[in-house]
Amino acid sequence: MPEQISLKATIPETVHGKRLDQALAGLFPDYSRSRLQKWLKDGQITLNGQHARAREKVYGGEEVVIQARLEEEGHWQAEAIPLDIVFEDEHILVINKPAGLVVHPAAGNSHGTMLNALLHHAPELAQVPRAGIVHRLDKDTTGLLVVARTLPAQKYLVEQLQARAFLREYLAVVNGVLVSGGSVDAPIGRHPVQRKRMAVVESGKEAITHYRIQERFRHHNLLNLRLETGRTHQIRVHMAHIQHPLIGDPVYGGRLKLPPRCSDRLAQTLRKFHRQALHAARLGLEHPVTGEQMEWEVPMPEDMEQLLKALREDMTQVM
Repeated sequence: MPEQISLKATIPETVHGKRLDQALAGLFPDYSRSRLQKWLKDGQITLNGQHARAREKVYGGEEVVIQARLEEEGHWQAEAIPLDIVFEDEHILVINKPAGLVVHPAAGNSHGTMLNALLHHAPELAQVPRAGIVHRLDKDTTGLLVVARTLPAQKYLVEQLQARAFLREYLAVVNGVLVSGGSVDAPIGRHPVQRKRMAVVESGKEAITHYRIQERFRHHNLLNLRLETGRTHQIRVHMAHIQHPLIGDPVYGGRLKLPPRCSDRLAQTLRKFHRQALHAARLGLEHPVTGEQMEWEVPMPEDMEQLLKALREDMTQVM
């Protein structure tokens, strides 16, 4: 059954002369302006007992009543897919996503996604846009992401994300040896020719990635990266842009080139590593209800650990 929303408030004198939709945005900040406008259009909000329009002016003292239904946002199917839940309460979920799991259904991936799994774990997410998914990870990127369980929580988290208040730190193994850490500030948009790819383009959206070297190898680096913005494929595109693509990246990494005199184990490991070596290791945010600053960290998956072992072993064999 759709969840019922029942709210009541009195228009304050301070908004005298403003439009009703503007007044509602201040009275009910837990809900987006677009959702309040939809409820107005659908007749689920009354002003002094009468249906009202968004542009109608208010003068203070009027009674607003919301009797709305949260309908299902999509027609996705719940599926019993296991989830690695790092944190859970009635407002948010924090998931440690494995490689190979698509986050959101799309053409060619209507089933078997994290969204399908979320609907099975928490059926109420059917009434939240995108089942509460606030940000995404690529199919073969592992690690942490947050899911909102309610509309107010989703609005709050989206606003945090847009204000760049999330802490998002990644670990990545890249080709080539960097001299030092730094930042990439280069706009990202659709590739002008290969439309399924992203690229650094002048007409793209602002994208900023900060990185520092965590461990050095003969021909590779383990990097710690922090996102200031959140564009599609941002880390993968930015590292390829500075000529240090991620190991295993099938889109931006180019053909595999084995480093000279590398160990047999490293050569074999590199040949078998068929996904981008990228892991969302740390996530920090302000809880949407308690206001508490929260942070989570998860270790690298086994395939990346084995990759690092092979790189370290290669170092000792050459020295």
